[in-house]
Amino acid sequence: MKTILDIPEELLNEAMKLSQSKTKKEGVIITLEEFVKKKRVAEAFKMEGKLKFKKDWERLRHER
Repeated sequence: MKTILDIPEELLNEAMKLSQSKTKKEGVIITLEEFVKKKRVAEAFKMEGKLKFKKDWERLRHER
């Protein structure tokens, strides 16, 4: 999907440098993927202790 964005040049350059990307597009994609991954991990940690399992982990592992 094509989108026109007004991204601060310094921020884009830093994202490209940190992601070791060669193009602006690649830098934006890598940076967005990392952002989404980080947020998903944070959400998973928020769920810690809130999920209840009916069976213990060892039994589940051997039932496969």
